[in-house]
Amino acid sequence: MRRLGAILARFTEGMAALMMTAMFLTFLIQIAVRYVVGSDWFMARLGHLVDASAFGWTLEFCLVMWIWIVFWGNAFVVRERDHVTFDILYLWVRPGLRRAFTVIGAACVAAALLLSVLPTWEKLAILRLKSSATLPVKMLPIYSVYFLFLGVVGLRYLWRIVDVLRHGAGRQGHHVPEGASE
Repeated sequence: MRRLGAILARFTEGMAALMMTAMFLTFLIQIAVRYVVGSDWFMARLGHLVDASAFGWTLEFCLVMWIWIVFWGNAFVVRERDHVTFDILYLWVRPGLRRAFTVIGAACVAAALLLSVLPTWEKLAILRLKSSATLPVKMLPIYSVYFLFLGVVGLRYLWRIVDVLRHGAGRQGHHVPEGASE
């Protein structure tokens, strides 16, 4: 099971890297079109070969990649210990209260994310009909990664509750300073 988890982790990290690469390369195309193809020198000599207005899709593609990178990365790549936490009180209390803090916090996050799926779907359902301005795709697939994010992170926090109830809150990657309650 750990091997499968490692394979899936590498796959999701690879997908995030591919999306970043696609966004970066597209950004380089934007720069070339703006400053080379759009220059007076290029237009005078080779302007008939390349139509700079045909590259409007690059801006929208970069925006789509950014949306996917943020939500994909937060659903699959970023671990809980990678988040910034304000844990002064958490580290100060005894392990039993840490468990309660963790269960309550995870339940709130899971409920907020999972309960927002249906209302969000109802608001975004109209995107099935709308098309992108410059990309050959409907808008709903572009924003579908948000639903993936809601489901995956919501389920991850439900699993966090189960894990904490079974094994205790522990330190879970927190740095425990000297003198803190053990």
